[in-house]
Amino acid sequence: MGKNNTTQEKFKSKIGGQALIEGIMMLGPNTGAMACRLPDGSVDLETWDENNGRNAPWYKKVPLVRGCTGFVTSLVKGYKYMMKSAEKQIPEDEEDEKDKKDKKSEAAASEAVDGKNGKKEESAYDIVMYIGILIGVVMAFGLFIFLPKWIVGLIPGVKEHRFVRSLLEGIVKIVIFVLYMYLISLMKDIKRQFMYHGAEHKTIACHEAELPLTVENVRKQTRFHKRCGTSFIFIVLIVSIFVMCFVPFTVTWQRIVASLVLLPLVVGVSYECIRLAGNNDNAFTRILSAPGLAMQRITTKEPDDSMIEIAIAALTPCIPKDKEEDRW
Repeated sequence: MGKNNTTQEKFKSKIGGQALIEGIMMLGPNTGAMACRLPDGSVDLETWDENNGRNAPWYKKVPLVRGCTGFVTSLVKGYKYMMKSAEKQIPEDEEDEKDKKDKKSEAAASEAVDGKNGKKEESAYDIVMYIGILIGVVMAFGLFIFLPKWIVGLIPGVKEHRFVRSLLEGIVKIVIFVLYMYLISLMKDIKRQFMYHGAEHKTIACHEAELPLTVENVRKQTRFHKRCGTSFIFIVLIVSIFVMCFVPFTVTWQRIVASLVLLPLVVGVSYECIRLAGNNDNAFTRILSAPGLAMQRITTKEPDDSMIEIAIAALTPCIPKDKEEDRW
């Protein structure tokens, strides 16, 4: 698992996270937090209420359903705080210019009601956010649903053999995913984000080992985690292969429609699989987790101490007082 894996987890935490731009978001049973390193070197921390504990709504508890709703929620929330973390990296001089422009705009519209202005700004931000999510979903559709089926559909003699075709489509998806992640990992900014991803994993591992959250303790932990989003995506790709084997359609556009219709089922089953892998350690779950853990060699990098400090700052407010609420 890696040279830094020097301690054993004593329990499995519900807390999960996401690397942002120069920051990390953590989501706990009752609290969410985002910590970012500002351009001046200081740490900015935001917290908010979450409802993932004992009193969580039914759709967060029902098998299959919880995977689908959790996926959509994490997609929206992740993009929202990614945008907010990017805004925090704007240098102060640019912010001052922006503030001046905002003040001029406010003066020109001084007759408008403050509450309405706030709602308009919030509405505009939401529109931009959802447009960004829509673009991301369309790109994912093109790369992981349309392209593999189109490529395999061009191979002579495969169309009528749905098991072979499903397997080949899955292999193409995995190749595209691995190649895509590897290529973006070469970008400087993405590499830093993957370092923050490593800091997130190591900090959660330190928490699960029940060690004090210090930079020294976190540094010793492994950066690989079975319940990571990268592992989840890999399981989605694998489950989709098996599900598509039962789809009788051979025409490419019909298989694309079937993939979209069956996507909630694939996501729901994949979530239950990652829960199974996260809660058990046997031959089957190790095989199930192996591809995702291998992929984390690309999507996580060893962080520096300043990144670990950010991860600790984000995780600390999310730890509930009652440890039982934190158990996975």
